[in-house]
Amino acid sequence: MTPRFPRWSCSRAIMRKPRGAVGSGHRKQAASKKRRKQHALGSSQIAPSDPDACTGRIPECPEAPAGPARQQEEVVSQASVSPYHLFRDSAEVTAFREGLLNWYDREKRDLPWRRRAEDEVDPDRRAYAVWVSEVMLQQTQVATVINYYTRWMQKWPTLQDLASASLEEVNQLWAGLGYYSRGRRLQEGARKVVEELGGHVPRTAETLQRLLPGVGRYTAGAIASIAFGQATGVVDGNVVRVLCRVRAIGADPSSAPVFQQLWSFAQQLVDPVRPGDFNQAAMELGATVCTPQRPLCKRCPVQRLCRARQRVEQEQLSASRSLPGNPDVEECALGTGQCQLCPPPSEPWDQTLGVANFPRKASRRPPREECSATCVLEQPKALGGARILLVQRPSSGLLAGLWEFPSVTLESPVQHQHKALLQELQSWAGPLPAAQLRHLGEVVHTFSHIKVTYQVYGLALEGQTLASTPPGARWLTREEFHTAAVAMKKVFRVYEGQKPGTCKGSKRSPMSVPLGRKRPSKGQQVLDGFLRPCIPVDVPSLSSATH
Repeated sequence: MTPRFPRWSCSRAIMRKPRGAVGSGHRKQAASKKRRKQHALGSSQIAPSDPDACTGRIPECPEAPAGPARQQEEVVSQASVSPYHLFRDSAEVTAFREGLLNWYDREKRDLPWRRRAEDEVDPDRRAYAVWVSEVMLQQTQVATVINYYTRWMQKWPTLQDLASASLEEVNQLWAGLGYYSRGRRLQEGARKVVEELGGHVPRTAETLQRLLPGVGRYTAGAIASIAFGQATGVVDGNVVRVLCRVRAIGADPSSAPVFQQLWSFAQQLVDPVRPGDFNQAAMELGATVCTPQRPLCKRCPVQRLCRARQRVEQEQLSASRSLPGNPDVEECALGTGQCQLCPPPSEPWDQTLGVANFPRKASRRPPREECSATCVLEQPKALGGARILLVQRPSSGLLAGLWEFPSVTLESPVQHQHKALLQELQSWAGPLPAAQLRHLGEVVHTFSHIKVTYQVYGLALEGQTLASTPPGARWLTREEFHTAAVAMKKVFRVYEGQKPGTCKGSKRSPMSVPLGRKRPSKGQQVLDGFLRPCIPVDVPSLSSATH
């Protein structure tokens, strides 16, 4: 029977005492079970495209009529999603919650931010600890984040400490972690809490997202559920993968209808008694069991509810019997190409992938291409040791606030690079000997959305006295260069390779990797290969599971 979906549904956002926000995993009281059952009964009827269900917002009046546009949108959405992809009743929702939480209590990893959240009594400190971890874990592996998180919390244990730090200090500690705007916005958020909100972090996902810079829907939900016990769901890359497999969603998860449906699922499933633990368990499952390649299905606590696993068994049985299908296995009831959650007809089932047929890989636009000329300007015989000129990037945009070698963006590769770069250098350092400006080679680096080709130049000043350095520029010794947040590692390697006494084309220069630096994990090398690495670390890393 096709389940009925009411136009409006209320799902209470249950707020718990601060110490109870993180949960201990041992709450077995009858009252808790009753609350879970009531929440499952209500949440199992959430309409798949109900905006209020997706965001966790509670309508002021449950009987309020929907407007014509909203009614039409709901009718279209419900008609284009088969019940096959939905959780059919409260029993399935409850089974999913209990299976996932019981597994999490047995198998969860011991991570520093989890220990802090469990032990911290002050709600604002607890929220800050969760906030830092969630920002660092965006697009970054857990093993990489552990060292950075530990050093960060040692240096700035409170919001007030972070708010009083300088941007340069933040960038310096963040160096090598990539996506520097995360650290900058985290500090901006800390300053707003301290200066405008009386030192108190907003308590709900809605107010967190609305009031704090850099806090989006996912981060707001994670802080609200883990630190404050609000029953609100979260959707990150791991949760997307888990939900797409459990409900056999083969459509592009980045498309608006599918992404909205995933948020609806997350809000429907979140445990009302242990929302923070549930959200962490869903992410943990995707990170350690329901992985992108070679998932460990036999260890999955919700495999009985997994449509992807059922599809694999169906395909295996059909192949062994040479039959076109198995009538005993439930399938999507809508015709091919009609269900907005099914894969398009142009992408047939791949027997070799198994459950990894879900989710579908999102299509990515090719990065735009840019050209730039940059120069390493050095005073090799300066008093106190060789010094290198660095200038600071603007406070917004790509690599905001970082230090780099003077550079100029070129309109085309054939533009007069030498002349344009010399003018840029002289704007920082005054008159320079143009004849000594030498082209050394080129470096190509691809960011997430930009592919930049750097034409690398070098200029060594022998005994020349320079004018005073203007604001936004400074001369660094090589020792200072090691610890500064510098965005030109590859460029400097080319310069070092062209100096007398060095091996041309060497993959490692004396300044490329400080002693004791651990090799970064594979998924962290996109920006790590370009940005200046951080100071050496001595904290052992764990297995490289993506958060």
